[in-house]
Amino acid sequence: MSLKIRLSRAGAKKRPYYHIVVADARSPRDGRFIEAIGSWNPTLAKDAERVKLDADRVGHWLSQGAQPTDRVLRFLDQAGIAKRPARSNPTKAVPGKKAQERVALQKQAEEAAAAAAASAAEAPAEEAAASE
Repeated sequence: MSLKIRLSRAGAKKRPYYHIVVADARSPRDGRFIEAIGSWNPTLAKDAERVKLDADRVGHWLSQGAQPTDRVLRFLDQAGIAKRPARSNPTKAVPGKKAQERVALQKQAEEAAAAAAASAAEAPAEEAAASE
């Protein structure tokens, strides 16, 4: 049985409150769990105590092989219980294919407009020189 340390949602609509639970990975998000080991209230101010954890029980379940989800691992890292590896995604800021195509088309249009403006500016100057 693979165990997960994850969030289970509670609270009313638009007023989230989460329990940090140990559950079988196959059970539903808000369904059956083995043990509740903490809570997270995201509606509180950032300087308030938003996350409450039972560190002894978290350590016990981690030693039993329970895998925390990414969000719970952030909480454990802040509490100093587990280490969250740094993530690096250098291609995240690169625009998608369609956006890159739009930029290329826009550059071509600007170059064509600049070339047309330059040729239009040269033509009256040549006509004025020819008439003199």
